[in-house]
Formats: sequence, structure tokens, C-alpha cells
Amino acid sequence: MASRENVQAVRRHRKLSGDVIAVNITGYVLVGLFALFCLLPFYLIVIASFTPNADLIRTGYPIIPTSWTLEAYHLCIKNPITIIKAYGTTIGVTLTGTLISLWIATMTGYVLSRKDFPWRNGFAFFFFFTTLFNGGLTPWYILCTRYLKFKNSYMGLILPLVFSVWNMIIAKSFMSGIPSAITESAKIDGANDATIYAKLILPLSKPLIATLGLFSALAFWNDWYNCMLFITKDDMWNLQYYLQRMLGSAEQMRIVAEKSGLPLTAVPLESMKMAMTVIATGPIILLYPFVQRYFVKGLTIGAVKG
Repeated sequence: MASRENVQAVRRHRKLSGDVIAVNITGYVLVGLFALFCLLPFYLIVIASFTPNADLIRTGYPIIPTSWTLEAYHLCIKNPITIIKAYGTTIGVTLTGTLISLWIATMTGYVLSRKDFPWRNGFAFFFFFTTLFNGGLTPWYILCTRYLKFKNSYMGLILPLVFSVWNMIIAKSFMSGIPSAITESAKIDGANDATIYAKLILPLSKPLIATLGLFSALAFWNDWYNCMLFITKDDMWNLQYYLQRMLGSAEQMRIVAEKSGLPLTAVPLESMKMAMTVIATGPIILLYPFVQRYFVKGLTIGAVKG
């Protein structure tokens, strides 16, 4: 009797294991197909950047190109000194701005997560209020140029993006989930708030720092609007605004070619767009593998903790 029950148990276990394997295989296949579907636009962009402009106009974006050319990249890096300076400006602004943004967001979130801070609700409302109402573009521009002296200053590329209420809310929600007993025991041992923040809170907030760091780095890397508003010197342009100006010049060339009766393929506008996309987004994509394991954890903890 016992042996028969053991045989049935083994069969059920094998059947359950087979079902689990089937579910896993199905899940992997579906996730893999979805990943390929998400990668397809990036693949098309890269392929189109190496495809002759005439082929793009005639046949559209190819899955498998029939011919290759580096003409678009040659035009994009025709002035290597300028693009190197633009890269340097973007990298410097991104690193500096991300570090300052992380410091402000985590410090503000820590203070507002402290239940013994009597004014935390008032400050939280003040921050949230700024997401609903603002003074408008004209007063903000006058403030930045006339009083804060952002004109032709790298501060004009850093300070407008250095604080994000959204990042602060995520930091506050994440740090509210850290047990208060940790900070209380540290205070009993004589630690002050700065020591608690630097030596206890920040080491426990690695998923949060990785997530907010990615958000901030993307914001600084992709910004071109502030450069358009505040920077008039060519050697201070960041990468995004430099490529946007180059694309505008290429569009003007296309219009001139159209009016002059020249073939439109003489101006590789479409392939230049793709080449600029690869140049601008390539380096920042390299950040994702380093923060991927923290990214989901930081978002989910920040989302469910009150």
C-alpha cells in the first residue's frame, strides 16, 4: 500500500515538474519574442544609419540592407573637434548634475521621511505644489538670465534640472521603508543626523541611488532645451543641441537642393538622422547593464512603501 502511494507521489511530482518546465519554456519564449520586438526599432536605426540615403527614400528602412555606406557618419563627425567638445560638455554636465541631483534628492527624501520632523508635511506640500503650478516661461527665463546669470554658463545646463520632485518622492517613499530602529540605535550611540545619513541610510539605499541616478543621467544627457535657451557660444554646446543644429542645417540644405532642382539624395538627411541617434544614444545605453539589477527593486520598493 505504501509503495503504491509512493509511486503515485512520484508520478504527481514528475507531472508537476513537467508542467513547471512547460510553463517556464513558454514564458521564456514569450519574453524572448517580446525582447526581440523591443530591439527591432534599435536594429532598424543602426542599419538605416549605414544605408545609403537613396535606398532609404526608395525602399524605406530595410531589415537586411543590400548596400552599406559611412556617408552619414562622415557628415556627422566632419568637424571632430567640435563634436569632441560637445561630448565633453555633455559628459561633464551629466556627471556633475547627476551627483548633485542624487545628493539633493536623497537628502531631501531622508528629511521628509523622518517622522520626528514636525514640518515634513508642509514642505512636502510645497514641493508637490510646484508640480501643479509655475510662473511660466518668460518670468523663469528672466530670473535665470538676469538674476542667476545663466547666460553662457554651464550652471544653466545643470541647475535647472538638478532637483526633481518625482525623484524626491521616490526617495522619500523608499527611505520610509527603512526601519526607524536603525536611526534610533545610531542616535543612542551618539551619531548625528549627518553621520546617520552618510553611513547608514545611503548604504541601505543602493537600489534607490541606482534608479534615481539613471533617471537623472538620462535627463541631463538628453537635454538640449536649456542649451538652446542659455548657450550662444559654439564651443559650449552640448551633444544633443549640436546634433540638433546640424540636423537643422541639413534640412536647410535639403530645401536649397529642392529649390535648385538638385536630387534630394545629394543630401543624406534620413541616414543622418539615424546616425545622429546612434551617436547620441549609444553611450548612455551602456549604463543600463550596470544598474539593471537595482532598477526594478528601487522602483517597486519606492512604489509600495508609504
